[in-house]
This record gives sequence, C-alpha cells and structure tokens, in this order.
Amino acid sequence: MAMDWEVFCRDTLTGDLVSGCLGTSRDPTYLNWVASAWGWTSAVSLSALLLALAAGSVIGVLRTLPNNPGWARFGNVWVELFRGIPLLVQIFLWYHVAPALIGPMKSLPPFVLVMLALGFFTSARFAEQVRSGIESLPRGQRQAGLALGLTQWQTYRHVLLPMAYRIILPPLTSESMNLIKNSAAAFAVSIPELTQFAMQATEETSRPVEVYLAVTALYIVTAVAVYLALHWVERRSRVPGFAGGKKGY
Repeated sequence: MAMDWEVFCRDTLTGDLVSGCLGTSRDPTYLNWVASAWGWTSAVSLSALLLALAAGSVIGVLRTLPNNPGWARFGNVWVELFRGIPLLVQIFLWYHVAPALIGPMKSLPPFVLVMLALGFFTSARFAEQVRSGIESLPRGQRQAGLALGLTQWQTYRHVLLPMAYRIILPPLTSESMNLIKNSAAAFAVSIPELTQFAMQATEETSRPVEVYLAVTALYIVTAVAVYLALHWVERRSRVPGFAGGKKGY
C-alpha cells in the first residue's frame, strides 16, 4: 500500500488539502492536531514525573528511617498498593471513584486526575529505587553526618540523598521512559494525547499506517529526549571513583 503522508495536511473538518499543512485554531489540519496531542502527552508525562519524583523520594526516605517502624510500614503499604494495581484501573479509580467520595475533587479537570494516577503509580517504583540507593550506601555515611551535628533530615538532605540519586540515576532513567509510555493510558478518560489522536484520526482518515507510524515516532522522540537529558545529568553528577562500577567511597 502506497504511503500518503499528505493526510496530515488535510483539514480535519472538510478533508481538503491545506497549503503548507498548517491550519488555524478553529480550522486545524491533522498536523495541528497531532502537534497538540504531542503537547498533551508531554505535559501529562512531565507533570506526572515531577509528582513521582517528589512522592517517591519521600516514601523512599520513610522506608529507610531508623527506629521508625510505623513510617516504614506506611512506605511499604504505599509501594505495594500502587505497584499492585494496574495503571488503567488506577486511572479509572481516580477519574470515577475518587470524585464521588471526595467532593472537592469533582472540580478537578481530567488532566489533573490522570496526572495524579500516573504520578502515584510511578512513585511506587521511584520509592523502591530511592530505598535501594540509600541502603546501598555504607552505614558510616549516616553516622558521619550525625556525628557532625546534622539532624536526621539534614543527613538525608546533604549526605545520603545526593549520593543515592547519583547511584540510581540509570534505573530512574528507565522508569522515566516507562512513564512516557504509560501516559498512553490517558486516552481511556478522553485526554487528547497521542494515542487518542491516533485512534480518532485513523477512524476519520482510514490511514492507520501513516498515523500510527507518526505517533510511534513522536513517542520515541519524547523518550529519547528524556533519556538524553537524564544521561547528561548522570555524566555531570557522576561520583569520582564510582564510574564503571568502581566503588571508591
């Protein structure tokens, strides 16, 4: 079957070819539409990533607090709860169930609800990485921080977490790329992201090959951009003597 990439230059309402492939906000082409969908995918992924990093860091720290079994149990429950429920089910829970049980959540837009679902789902994986990173450090580092007069939280902030993040950046990069792929589940609650665009555009144009190839390419570009950004951070923050698996601390 011959490719017809001009499908992206067609008006979404009339199907007519548009010169330059760019329409207007009121009369867009499929190129405008896919660009908007890419923006929604990027926005959902980035906001969920920031939430996952924040929540995952807190939960990861709580699971490693010495002499605080209550907080450790809370962290364990968090991880097993959000890691044990399928993402699509969690999205439906946040979208349908949470607003019915919590009145103020009825006013939240679907974008925020999906961001919460995706962010907390990923936070369980980030928390496990943070926990393993902290526990991989020699005990002397915590003891040295406390001996210098730092509080428990100051020891985490200035001593343990900076080193732990340097160690776990590679698996965090993988999880961040998985988050971008998981954002495709947002189509289930009508977020106008790439997967929903692909489904609707295919129905309207009957050109699934071109549409899905374009969407696949955009997912790859987004994931590679995140990988390159985090890989740059990893190179800049690499611990001297630890690169290449040599533990020099």
